[in-house]
Amino acid sequence: MSRSLANALMLLIALIWGTTFVAQQLGMDHVGPLTYTGARFLLGAAFILPLALREYARLTQRGVVIEARDWLGWCGLGLLLFLGAVLQQYGVAMTSVSNAGFLTALYVPLVPILAWLVGHERPHPAVWLAAATCFVGTFLLGGGRFDAFNIGDFWVILSTLFWAAHVLYVGRLAAGKGTPILVALTQFVVCGALASVLALWQEPVTLAGLGAGLPAILYGGLLSVGIGFTLQVVAQRHTKPADAAILLSSEILFAAIAGALYLGERLSGIQLAGGALIFAAMVGVQLAPLFARPAAEAA
Repeated sequence: MSRSLANALMLLIALIWGTTFVAQQLGMDHVGPLTYTGARFLLGAAFILPLALREYARLTQRGVVIEARDWLGWCGLGLLLFLGAVLQQYGVAMTSVSNAGFLTALYVPLVPILAWLVGHERPHPAVWLAAATCFVGTFLLGGGRFDAFNIGDFWVILSTLFWAAHVLYVGRLAAGKGTPILVALTQFVVCGALASVLALWQEPVTLAGLGAGLPAILYGGLLSVGIGFTLQVVAQRHTKPADAAILLSSEILFAAIAGALYLGERLSGIQLAGGALIFAAMVGVQLAPLFARPAAEAA
């Protein structure tokens, strides 16, 4: 695969993930947040099951043994995924798609900060600037008043803590034995099963509701969870990290555009400025270490 094709796939992934915020909100017209999350992730798990079985067969041929602690760690990732996805879903149901997209991006500078707090990995100095920039951007996104945020915005912000923890650990656990698809399948099943069980307890789950919400569920399950993840695994093997960071970061811009086109959402000038600051901080915190490393090696 050429680098240009890989970059085009990255842009397609960002488009899918950004527009999925619209599907998440539209799905709430027919099913509850737990029901939508459960159906979405179980559908994504079913989609990548053949790839996971193929990966497992290759590992078996190579003599790789997956131990109980591996499965336990992957299930832990599923719990983090469940908390992040459900909290975000509750937030999307009560705020705008644009706000949800930009606020979800706050997890990016949280990842290195969490790595420092948990694993004592000193973050790059750019992280602190990015965190401060995100704080200002969030303030502007609320129209220059924190009391302008509704409960949905705060649910989305809370979800970023679990997204950050998930991102921090998913790479380490997947790289341990070279099992990215199996890790994805396990966490999707755990997330989908937990959400579905709670939905049966907390929400009115009906065939009529699932049928009416099927288009949004299919979009979120097949495209966002299934195809989005698979394309990311394939494309990131053929493009530079800097390219991937910039292209995937455009997810929040696609969320804002989709909210405007499909839901008629509009951001004021000060809100657009806040979103731009969050976007700049998100890209900067990913790219700064990449530019600093060649300079250090040259010195």
